[in-house]
Amino acid sequence: MGKEQNTKKETKKEPAKTMKEKRLRSEPKKKTRKDKCHKAMSSPQPNNPLHAVTLEMMLVRLQEKYGWERMGRKIKIQCFLSEPSIKSSLVFLRKTPWARKKVEDWYVRSFVTIWKEG
Repeated sequence: MGKEQNTKKETKKEPAKTMKEKRLRSEPKKKTRKDKCHKAMSSPQPNNPLHAVTLEMMLVRLQEKYGWERMGRKIKIQCFLSEPSIKSSLVFLRKTPWARKKVEDWYVRSFVTIWKEG
């Protein structure tokens, strides 16, 4: 009987762990969307003039150079015409691909050609 008790004690399982602890130990780390985006952003893109330029950076530079009034005349959208702000413009442009494309194209024409010349 003494031997049976010793084997039972030796094979006794560890205390129950939470599901998260079990998952962390058993599964390898899955790649998230953030990891994929970070990898894409860190790779060199010599032919992409907008590489590492955020939409907010574009808006700030355009607004500093041209002002809201001229931006509203150039691209007729309400976020430039009626109570303009960077925040409202970012919200609208992120939801509206055609308007974002116009802003990006204008930014490239205005600043990227200057950068290439200089």
